[in-house]
Amino acid sequence: MSAVTCLLSEDHFLCPICLDVFTAPVTIPCGHTFCKNCITQNWRINRKCKCPVCKKLFDIITELHVNIFISEMAAQFRQSTAKQTSEVSKPGEVPCDVCTGIKLKALKSCLVCLASYCEAHLERHHTVSGLKRHKLIDPLDNLEGRMCPKHNEVMELFCRTDQVCVCQLCNKSEHEGHRVVPLREEWEGRKTELGKAEGKLEQMILERQLKIQQLKQTAKLSKDAADKETADGARVFSALRQVVETSLAEVTEHIKQKQKAAEEQAEDFIKELDHEISKLRKRKSEVKQLVHSDDHLHLLQSFSSLSTFPPTKDWSKASLRQPSYEGVAARAVAQLKDTLSKGMEKLLEAELKRVQRYAVDLTLDPDTAHPKLILSDDGKQVNHSDVEKNLPDNPERFSYCVIVLSKQSFSCGRFYYEVEVKGKTKWDLGVASVSANRKGQITSSPEAGYWTLQLRNGKEYVALTDPDVVLSVKQRPQKVGVFVDYEEGLVCFFDVDTADLIYSFTGCSFTDKLHPFFSPCFNDNGDNSAPLRISAVNQTDCISHL
Repeated sequence: MSAVTCLLSEDHFLCPICLDVFTAPVTIPCGHTFCKNCITQNWRINRKCKCPVCKKLFDIITELHVNIFISEMAAQFRQSTAKQTSEVSKPGEVPCDVCTGIKLKALKSCLVCLASYCEAHLERHHTVSGLKRHKLIDPLDNLEGRMCPKHNEVMELFCRTDQVCVCQLCNKSEHEGHRVVPLREEWEGRKTELGKAEGKLEQMILERQLKIQQLKQTAKLSKDAADKETADGARVFSALRQVVETSLAEVTEHIKQKQKAAEEQAEDFIKELDHEISKLRKRKSEVKQLVHSDDHLHLLQSFSSLSTFPPTKDWSKASLRQPSYEGVAARAVAQLKDTLSKGMEKLLEAELKRVQRYAVDLTLDPDTAHPKLILSDDGKQVNHSDVEKNLPDNPERFSYCVIVLSKQSFSCGRFYYEVEVKGKTKWDLGVASVSANRKGQITSSPEAGYWTLQLRNGKEYVALTDPDVVLSVKQRPQKVGVFVDYEEGLVCFFDVDTADLIYSFTGCSFTDKLHPFFSPCFNDNGDNSAPLRISAVNQTDCISHL
């Protein structure tokens, strides 16, 4: 029938009286067709049965019957025209429940049929007497969900006592005496709350976008540092290319691995932040759509699920750790020191200058000092005395080993300090975990929380590991520099005067605060009476030609 309809113009379906598309068309004996109501009213007014078109008179016609064929044709035409002129349902709009294929925008919803209708499908509610009595309202989604399941009435109220939507009958029965308000009143309050939530979500998104920018900037600084380090190493090794090809490749690869790890960490953070932003944007979109909706019930029913924020990570303390490159080139050159002594001296001196940038100001903590230790008034010097002072045996104090800690402790980052050891035949230096044992005899090892370099008999230098490592030095250090990279798990000891790397503890796993520690050892009847002294770091300019 639609193929036939498309061949007919609008004039074929217009009533000559009302000039509108036929509604309940009837054909009178002369063959002309009119709306049933139009011709009936015309004859009633004129008091005779006369065709308004051809003026032919008829005997009284007792009953007019609807022309079913023309009625269906008119309905088809009306529906076709409505589809051409009606708007297609857009996201957020209520679609027609009857339309198949493309859904048109609903004009009304019927509380009896529990369905929504576009202009064309709404026609029967205007023409069929039984449907005319149905209650039509502005279009709403999910009509069945808006009806009280108990009383089959529209839920127009909200019970604040029970936090549920109710109908008028519910209010008069099981919710009598409760705090019941109109749905719109509750909707306005919740809508305000969701508006605040939308603003908070936007703020969270902006914070994460800012964090991404910070991470990218940190990653760039890390890359710049890596590029500079690689370039410095390349300039040093280029003059010794014949003998250091393998070492240069190892140094460069090590730096690249560190940089790659930093970039991967940044990418992981950024990917996680982008994922959170995606979730927050999705929630924001849902909240925004709900905020701009006039659908009271839908807002209240969706409020609980959308008023809470999706799970996110606290990014306020998140940061991208720049990898440490200190010691990389130095350790590589140390392995080739027999053939690269000149290049090694240059590189080690530059390395020492780099770590000296992390110099910290330390003072000795008298509450940790063994009773036979004497501390200077400025807290920078310690030596051993045969006389034991009467001091309280507090938990922080060493009771057997002649050790004292610094007041300062470190749980992140990098730090460096220097200690004068001139004139001594014995000493212990290093860092100790805050939780390491301080009472009784102590086994100094990384497993016990001590990373220690010691001198014995005036010439034997030992790194206390398991097993201990006896070290070879060019000359007796007069000043020892100690560098620690907490995150990298690195503890390095330098001869400050020669810039030699004496020893490095690598791959350490630090979990507690670290305290620098100092042991002048026993004075041995004056043979080892010289003190240990924390000295100021001479931070001269780095060598410019490296």
